[in-house]
Amino acid sequence: MRTAAFLYPWDVVGDPAAPARLADLGIRQVTLAAAYHSTRALTPRHPRHRVVTAAHAAVLYPPGAHWQGRTLRPYAAGDWAPGDAHAEAARALRDAGLDVHTWVVLAHNSRLGADHPRTSVVNAYGDRYPWAPCIAQPATRAYLVDLAAEAAVRPGAHGTELESCGWYGLAHLHAHDKIAGVPLGEAGQYLMSLCFCASCARGYAEQGLDPQELTETVRRSLEPLWRGGARDDGWETVEKLLGADRAAATRAWRERTARTLQEAVVAAVRAAAPTGFQVLLHADPVPYHGGADAGVDPAHILSVADGVVVPCTGGPGLLTPFAERAGDGTVLAANLTVVRGMGGDPAGLAADAARAADHGATQLRLYHAGLASDDDLAHVREALSHVE
Repeated sequence: MRTAAFLYPWDVVGDPAAPARLADLGIRQVTLAAAYHSTRALTPRHPRHRVVTAAHAAVLYPPGAHWQGRTLRPYAAGDWAPGDAHAEAARALRDAGLDVHTWVVLAHNSRLGADHPRTSVVNAYGDRYPWAPCIAQPATRAYLVDLAAEAAVRPGAHGTELESCGWYGLAHLHAHDKIAGVPLGEAGQYLMSLCFCASCARGYAEQGLDPQELTETVRRSLEPLWRGGARDDGWETVEKLLGADRAAATRAWRERTARTLQEAVVAAVRAAAPTGFQVLLHADPVPYHGGADAGVDPAHILSVADGVVVPCTGGPGLLTPFAERAGDGTVLAANLTVVRGMGGDPAGLAADAARAADHGATQLRLYHAGLASDDDLAHVREALSHVE
Protein backbone atom coordinates (compact mmCIF):
# COMPACT_ATOMS: atom_id res chain seq x y z
CA MET A 1 0.00 0.00 0.00
CA ARG A 2 1.58 3.26 -1.13
CA THR A 3 2.26 5.47 1.88
CA ALA A 4 2.99 9.20 1.98
CA ALA A 5 3.72 11.55 4.86
CA PHE A 6 2.77 15.21 5.11
CA LEU A 7 5.62 17.66 5.59
CA TYR A 8 6.43 21.38 5.64
CA PRO A 9 9.41 22.80 3.76
CA TRP A 10 10.89 24.10 7.02
CA ASP A 11 11.11 20.50 8.26
CA VAL A 12 13.72 19.87 5.55
CA VAL A 13 15.40 23.17 4.68
CA GLY A 14 18.41 23.58 6.98
CA ASP A 15 18.35 19.95 8.15
CA PRO A 16 20.56 17.83 5.85
CA ALA A 17 19.60 14.65 7.74
CA ALA A 18 15.86 15.04 7.20
CA PRO A 19 15.45 13.44 3.73
CA ALA A 20 17.28 10.22 4.61
CA ARG A 21 15.45 10.01 7.94
CA LEU A 22 12.12 10.25 6.12
CA ALA A 23 13.07 7.70 3.48
CA ASP A 24 14.12 5.34 6.27
CA LEU A 25 10.54 5.33 7.58
CA GLY A 26 9.48 3.20 4.63
CA ILE A 27 7.35 5.84 2.92
CA ARG A 28 7.48 6.33 -0.84
CA GLN A 29 6.09 9.85 -1.09
CA VAL A 30 6.11 13.18 0.71
CA THR A 31 3.12 15.51 0.39
CA LEU A 32 4.93 18.82 0.78
CA ALA A 33 3.10 22.05 1.64
CA ALA A 34 3.22 24.60 -1.19
CA ALA A 35 0.39 26.92 -0.07
CA TYR A 36 -0.52 26.83 3.60
CA HIS A 37 -2.47 28.70 6.26
CA SER A 38 -0.98 30.34 9.34
CA THR A 39 0.32 27.91 11.93
CA ARG A 40 2.70 27.39 14.82
CA ALA A 41 4.59 24.14 14.31
CA LEU A 42 7.03 22.09 16.34
CA THR A 43 10.25 20.94 14.67
CA PRO A 44 11.63 18.48 17.25
CA ARG A 45 14.74 17.41 15.31
CA HIS A 46 15.79 20.51 13.38
CA PRO A 47 19.37 21.64 14.13
CA ARG A 48 18.49 25.36 14.11
CA HIS A 49 15.00 25.72 15.63
CA ARG A 50 12.26 23.98 17.59
CA VAL A 51 9.20 26.12 16.83
CA VAL A 52 8.27 27.73 13.52
CA THR A 53 5.61 30.43 13.49
CA ALA A 54 4.03 31.00 10.09
CA ALA A 55 2.33 34.32 10.76
CA HIS A 56 -0.11 34.26 7.87
CA ALA A 57 -1.37 32.14 4.99
CA ALA A 58 1.21 32.14 2.24
CA VAL A 59 2.65 30.36 -0.76
CA LEU A 60 5.94 28.72 0.12
CA TYR A 61 7.60 29.69 -3.15
CA PRO A 62 7.89 33.06 -4.96
CA PRO A 63 4.43 33.89 -6.40
CA GLY A 64 4.37 34.42 -10.16
CA ALA A 65 4.53 37.81 -11.83
CA HIS A 66 1.06 37.27 -13.30
CA TRP A 67 -0.42 38.19 -9.90
CA GLN A 68 0.83 41.77 -10.13
CA GLY A 69 -1.99 44.29 -10.28
CA ARG A 70 -4.62 41.86 -8.98
CA THR A 71 -6.52 42.78 -5.81
CA LEU A 72 -6.68 39.19 -4.57
CA ARG A 73 -3.34 37.47 -4.80
CA PRO A 74 -1.27 35.06 -2.71
CA TYR A 75 0.99 36.34 0.03
CA ALA A 76 4.68 35.54 0.04
CA ALA A 77 5.98 33.74 3.11
CA GLY A 78 8.13 35.47 5.69
CA ASP A 79 11.28 34.12 7.28
CA TRP A 80 9.59 30.78 8.02
CA ALA A 81 9.90 29.85 4.32
CA PRO A 82 12.19 32.34 2.55
CA GLY A 83 12.98 32.24 -1.15
CA ASP A 84 11.76 29.11 -2.89
CA ALA A 85 11.63 26.96 0.22
CA HIS A 86 9.32 24.46 -1.45
CA ALA A 87 11.70 23.85 -4.35
CA GLU A 88 14.70 23.53 -2.03
CA ALA A 89 12.96 20.98 0.16
CA ALA A 90 11.54 19.10 -2.83
CA ARG A 91 14.96 18.72 -4.43
CA ALA A 92 16.44 17.30 -1.24
CA LEU A 93 13.57 14.84 -0.87
CA ARG A 94 13.78 13.69 -4.48
CA ASP A 95 17.54 13.18 -4.10
CA ALA A 96 16.72 10.79 -1.26
CA GLY A 97 14.51 8.76 -3.60
CA LEU A 98 11.15 10.12 -2.46
CA ASP A 99 8.33 11.11 -4.78
CA VAL A 100 7.07 14.65 -4.07
CA HIS A 101 3.47 15.81 -4.39
CA THR A 102 2.25 19.26 -3.42
CA TRP A 103 -0.09 20.06 -0.53
CA VAL A 104 -2.26 23.08 -1.32
CA VAL A 105 -4.66 24.77 1.12
CA LEU A 106 -7.26 26.87 -0.72
CA ALA A 107 -10.36 28.35 1.00
CA HIS A 108 -8.74 28.91 4.39
CA ASN A 109 -6.89 32.20 4.72
CA SER A 110 -7.20 34.59 7.67
CA ARG A 111 -4.84 37.15 6.11
CA LEU A 112 -7.05 37.40 3.03
CA GLY A 113 -10.08 37.97 5.25
CA ALA A 114 -8.30 40.61 7.31
CA ASP A 115 -7.08 42.55 4.28
CA HIS A 116 -10.26 42.07 2.23
CA PRO A 117 -13.14 41.60 4.69
CA ARG A 118 -15.78 41.48 1.98
CA THR A 119 -14.35 38.19 0.72
CA SER A 120 -15.28 36.39 3.95
CA VAL A 121 -18.24 34.22 4.88
CA VAL A 122 -20.84 36.29 6.78
CA ASN A 123 -23.16 34.47 9.19
CA ALA A 124 -26.82 35.21 9.90
CA TYR A 125 -25.84 37.72 12.60
CA GLY A 126 -23.57 39.72 10.30
CA ASP A 127 -20.35 38.34 11.82
CA ARG A 128 -17.54 37.78 9.33
CA TYR A 129 -15.29 34.72 9.40
CA PRO A 130 -11.94 36.06 8.16
CA TRP A 131 -10.47 32.55 7.95
CA ALA A 132 -13.21 31.43 5.54
CA PRO A 133 -13.32 32.97 2.05
CA CYS A 134 -16.81 32.80 0.55
CA ILE A 135 -16.43 30.47 -2.43
CA ALA A 136 -19.54 31.90 -4.10
CA GLN A 137 -17.93 35.26 -4.84
CA PRO A 138 -16.66 35.45 -8.44
CA ALA A 139 -13.40 37.25 -7.62
CA THR A 140 -12.62 34.82 -4.81
CA ARG A 141 -13.35 31.83 -7.01
CA ALA A 142 -11.05 33.19 -9.73
CA TYR A 143 -8.30 33.71 -7.15
CA LEU A 144 -8.68 30.16 -5.77
CA VAL A 145 -8.67 28.55 -9.20
CA ASP A 146 -5.53 30.40 -10.27
CA LEU A 147 -3.83 29.74 -6.93
CA ALA A 148 -4.55 26.02 -7.27
CA ALA A 149 -3.04 25.86 -10.74
CA GLU A 150 0.14 27.63 -9.66
CA ALA A 151 0.70 26.08 -6.23
CA ALA A 152 -0.18 22.54 -7.25
CA VAL A 153 2.07 22.30 -10.27
CA ARG A 154 5.47 23.04 -8.80
CA PRO A 155 8.61 21.89 -10.65
CA GLY A 156 9.20 18.18 -10.24
CA ALA A 157 5.90 17.44 -8.50
CA HIS A 158 4.04 14.34 -9.69
CA GLY A 159 0.70 15.22 -8.14
CA THR A 160 -1.17 17.41 -5.70
CA GLU A 161 -3.50 17.12 -2.73
CA LEU A 162 -6.00 19.97 -2.42
CA GLU A 163 -7.26 20.85 1.05
CA SER A 164 -10.16 23.19 1.88
CA CYS A 165 -11.48 23.01 -1.68
CA GLY A 166 -15.03 23.88 -0.68
CA TRP A 167 -16.92 25.70 2.06
CA TYR A 168 -15.25 26.61 5.33
CA GLY A 169 -17.54 27.50 8.22
CA LEU A 170 -17.60 28.26 11.92
CA ALA A 171 -15.40 25.37 13.03
CA HIS A 172 -11.82 26.57 12.98
CA LEU A 173 -8.78 26.23 15.22
CA HIS A 174 -8.20 29.90 15.91
CA ALA A 175 -5.72 31.67 18.18
CA HIS A 176 -6.85 31.28 21.81
CA ASP A 177 -10.19 29.88 20.65
CA LYS A 178 -13.15 30.54 22.97
CA ILE A 179 -16.20 29.34 21.05
CA ALA A 180 -16.78 25.93 22.62
CA GLY A 181 -18.90 27.23 25.50
CA VAL A 182 -22.16 26.35 23.74
CA PRO A 183 -22.26 22.93 22.06
CA LEU A 184 -23.80 23.50 18.65
CA GLY A 185 -23.91 20.02 17.21
CA GLU A 186 -23.96 19.30 13.51
CA ALA A 187 -27.14 21.27 12.82
CA GLY A 188 -25.91 24.32 14.72
CA GLN A 189 -22.59 24.19 12.89
CA TYR A 190 -24.43 24.13 9.58
CA LEU A 191 -26.65 27.08 10.47
CA MET A 192 -23.70 29.10 11.81
CA SER A 193 -21.77 28.34 8.62
CA LEU A 194 -24.41 29.57 6.18
CA CYS A 195 -23.09 32.63 4.37
CA PHE A 196 -25.18 35.78 3.87
CA CYS A 197 -22.85 37.90 1.77
CA ALA A 198 -24.32 39.61 -1.31
CA SER A 199 -23.30 36.72 -3.61
CA CYS A 200 -24.94 34.13 -1.38
CA ALA A 201 -28.06 36.27 -0.95
CA ARG A 202 -28.43 36.23 -4.74
CA GLY A 203 -27.85 32.50 -4.72
CA TYR A 204 -30.60 31.90 -2.17
CA ALA A 205 -32.94 34.08 -4.21
CA GLU A 206 -32.20 31.91 -7.26
CA GLN A 207 -33.38 28.97 -5.16
CA GLY A 208 -36.66 30.75 -4.42
CA LEU A 209 -35.75 31.95 -0.94
CA ASP A 210 -36.11 35.41 0.53
CA PRO A 211 -32.61 36.09 1.95
CA GLN A 212 -33.87 38.38 4.72
CA GLU A 213 -36.52 35.88 5.77
CA LEU A 214 -33.91 33.13 5.76
CA THR A 215 -31.62 35.22 7.95
CA GLU A 216 -34.40 35.71 10.51
CA THR A 217 -35.34 32.03 10.40
CA VAL A 218 -31.75 30.96 11.04
CA ARG A 219 -31.49 33.31 14.01
CA ARG A 220 -34.75 32.00 15.50
CA SER A 221 -33.61 28.42 14.97
CA LEU A 222 -30.37 29.04 16.84
CA GLU A 223 -31.96 30.67 19.90
CA PRO A 224 -32.57 27.40 21.82
CA LEU A 225 -28.93 26.46 21.36
CA TRP A 226 -27.67 29.73 22.86
CA ARG A 227 -29.80 29.01 25.92
CA GLY A 228 -28.21 25.58 26.26
CA GLY A 229 -31.31 23.75 25.06
CA ALA A 230 -31.42 20.26 23.66
CA ARG A 231 -29.55 19.73 20.45
CA ASP A 232 -29.89 17.26 17.60
CA ASP A 233 -28.20 15.86 15.62
CA GLY A 234 -27.88 15.70 11.83
CA TRP A 235 -29.60 16.87 8.71
CA GLU A 236 -33.07 15.96 9.97
CA THR A 237 -32.68 18.58 12.67
CA VAL A 238 -31.74 21.23 10.09
CA GLU A 239 -34.94 20.33 8.22
CA LYS A 240 -37.00 20.65 11.40
CA LEU A 241 -35.48 24.01 12.25
CA LEU A 242 -35.64 25.61 8.79
CA GLY A 243 -38.39 23.56 7.18
CA ALA A 244 -37.56 20.81 4.73
CA ASP A 245 -37.97 22.91 1.57
CA ARG A 246 -35.99 25.86 2.89
CA ALA A 247 -33.22 23.57 4.17
CA ALA A 248 -33.03 21.78 0.82
CA ALA A 249 -32.76 25.11 -1.01
CA THR A 250 -29.83 26.30 1.13
CA ARG A 251 -28.11 22.99 0.61
CA ALA A 252 -28.70 23.05 -3.14
CA TRP A 253 -27.06 26.46 -3.41
CA ARG A 254 -24.05 25.53 -1.32
CA GLU A 255 -23.47 22.15 -2.92
CA ARG A 256 -23.73 23.54 -6.46
CA THR A 257 -21.27 26.29 -5.54
CA ALA A 258 -18.78 23.81 -4.07
CA ARG A 259 -19.11 21.34 -6.95
CA THR A 260 -18.51 23.94 -9.63
CA LEU A 261 -15.50 25.32 -7.74
CA GLN A 262 -14.04 21.84 -7.42
CA GLU A 263 -14.57 21.22 -11.13
CA ALA A 264 -12.92 24.51 -12.05
CA VAL A 265 -9.97 23.97 -9.71
CA VAL A 266 -9.24 20.46 -10.94
CA ALA A 267 -9.58 21.55 -14.57
CA ALA A 268 -7.14 24.43 -14.00
CA VAL A 269 -4.60 22.14 -12.34
CA ARG A 270 -4.85 19.60 -15.14
CA ALA A 271 -4.42 22.33 -17.76
CA ALA A 272 -1.20 23.49 -16.07
CA ALA A 273 0.18 20.03 -15.28
CA PRO A 274 2.03 17.44 -17.34
CA THR A 275 0.33 14.23 -18.43
CA GLY A 276 -0.13 11.77 -15.60
CA PHE A 277 -0.19 14.41 -12.86
CA GLN A 278 -2.34 13.10 -10.01
CA VAL A 279 -5.05 15.31 -8.45
CA LEU A 280 -6.59 14.35 -5.10
CA LEU A 281 -8.96 16.27 -2.81
CA HIS A 282 -9.16 16.14 0.97
CA ALA A 283 -12.79 15.17 1.32
CA ASP A 284 -15.70 14.27 3.58
CA PRO A 285 -18.46 12.15 2.00
CA VAL A 286 -21.27 14.25 3.53
CA PRO A 287 -21.82 17.03 0.96
CA TYR A 288 -23.13 19.68 3.39
CA HIS A 289 -20.12 19.41 5.70
CA GLY A 290 -17.51 22.17 5.56
CA GLY A 291 -13.91 22.54 6.62
CA ALA A 292 -10.46 21.38 5.60
CA ASP A 293 -11.92 18.07 4.40
CA ALA A 294 -14.51 19.59 2.10
CA GLY A 295 -17.95 18.03 1.95
CA VAL A 296 -18.43 16.36 -1.44
CA ASP A 297 -20.76 14.05 -3.29
CA PRO A 298 -18.58 10.91 -3.63
CA ALA A 299 -19.83 9.93 -7.08
CA HIS A 300 -19.35 13.44 -8.43
CA ILE A 301 -15.89 14.09 -7.02
CA LEU A 302 -14.56 10.72 -8.18
CA SER A 303 -15.70 11.63 -11.67
CA VAL A 304 -13.66 14.86 -11.46
CA ALA A 305 -10.49 14.04 -9.51
CA ASP A 306 -8.23 10.99 -9.40
CA GLY A 307 -9.25 10.26 -5.84
CA VAL A 308 -9.61 11.56 -2.32
CA VAL A 309 -7.76 11.83 0.97
CA VAL A 310 -10.17 10.88 3.76
CA PRO A 311 -9.80 11.56 7.52
CA CYS A 312 -9.61 8.16 9.26
CA THR A 313 -8.03 8.85 12.65
CA GLY A 314 -11.46 8.38 14.25
CA GLY A 315 -12.07 5.19 12.27
CA PRO A 316 -12.28 4.15 8.62
CA GLY A 317 -16.05 4.59 8.18
CA LEU A 318 -15.84 7.70 5.98
CA LEU A 319 -14.04 5.63 3.33
CA THR A 320 -17.06 3.45 2.60
CA PRO A 321 -19.16 5.91 0.54
CA PHE A 322 -16.14 6.56 -1.66
CA ALA A 323 -15.24 2.89 -1.97
CA GLU A 324 -18.76 2.11 -3.15
CA ARG A 325 -18.25 4.47 -6.11
CA ALA A 326 -14.56 3.92 -6.85
CA GLY A 327 -13.39 2.67 -10.21
CA ASP A 328 -10.20 1.01 -11.37
CA GLY A 329 -7.29 3.26 -10.50
CA THR A 330 -9.24 5.46 -8.06
CA VAL A 331 -7.03 6.58 -5.17
CA LEU A 332 -8.64 6.29 -1.75
CA ALA A 333 -6.03 7.51 0.73
CA ALA A 334 -6.73 7.01 4.43
CA ASN A 335 -5.36 9.95 6.41
CA LEU A 336 -4.11 8.77 9.82
CA THR A 337 -2.64 10.98 12.54
CA VAL A 338 0.61 9.47 13.83
CA VAL A 339 1.45 12.14 16.42
CA ARG A 340 0.41 11.02 19.90
CA GLY A 341 0.34 14.58 21.19
CA MET A 342 -2.28 15.41 18.55
CA GLY A 343 -4.54 12.44 19.25
CA GLY A 344 -2.85 9.92 16.98
CA ASP A 345 -1.88 6.33 17.69
CA PRO A 346 1.40 5.54 15.94
CA ALA A 347 1.70 2.27 17.85
CA GLY A 348 -1.60 1.16 16.32
CA LEU A 349 -0.73 2.21 12.77
CA ALA A 350 -0.48 -1.31 11.34
CA ALA A 351 -3.91 -2.24 12.70
CA ASP A 352 -5.42 1.08 11.54
CA ALA A 353 -3.95 0.55 8.08
CA ALA A 354 -5.46 -2.93 7.89
CA ARG A 355 -8.89 -1.64 8.92
CA ALA A 356 -8.64 1.15 6.35
CA ALA A 357 -7.77 -1.38 3.64
CA ASP A 358 -10.81 -3.45 4.62
CA HIS A 359 -12.92 -0.32 3.98
CA GLY A 360 -11.44 0.28 0.55
CA ALA A 361 -8.30 2.35 1.18
CA THR A 362 -5.67 1.94 -1.53
CA GLN A 363 -3.08 4.27 0.02
CA LEU A 364 -2.11 5.77 3.39
CA ARG A 365 -1.34 9.36 4.40
CA LEU A 366 0.49 9.99 7.65
CA TYR A 367 -0.04 13.26 9.49
CA HIS A 368 2.59 14.51 10.14
CA ALA A 369 6.22 13.38 9.85
CA GLY A 370 7.68 16.75 10.79
CA LEU A 371 5.60 17.14 13.95
CA ALA A 372 6.09 13.64 15.34
CA SER A 373 8.53 12.72 18.10
CA ASP A 374 11.35 10.25 17.55
CA ASP A 375 9.32 7.65 19.45
CA ASP A 376 6.29 8.25 17.22
CA LEU A 377 8.45 7.84 14.12
CA ALA A 378 9.96 4.61 15.49
CA HIS A 379 6.43 3.19 15.73
CA VAL A 380 5.72 4.35 12.17
CA ARG A 381 8.88 2.69 10.86
CA GLU A 382 8.02 -0.57 12.59
CA ALA A 383 4.38 -0.50 11.37
CA LEU A 384 5.28 0.23 7.76
CA SER A 385 7.68 -2.70 7.71
CA HIS A 386 4.56 -4.89 8.05
CA VAL A 387 2.23 -2.98 5.71
CA GLU A 388 2.05 -4.52 2.24
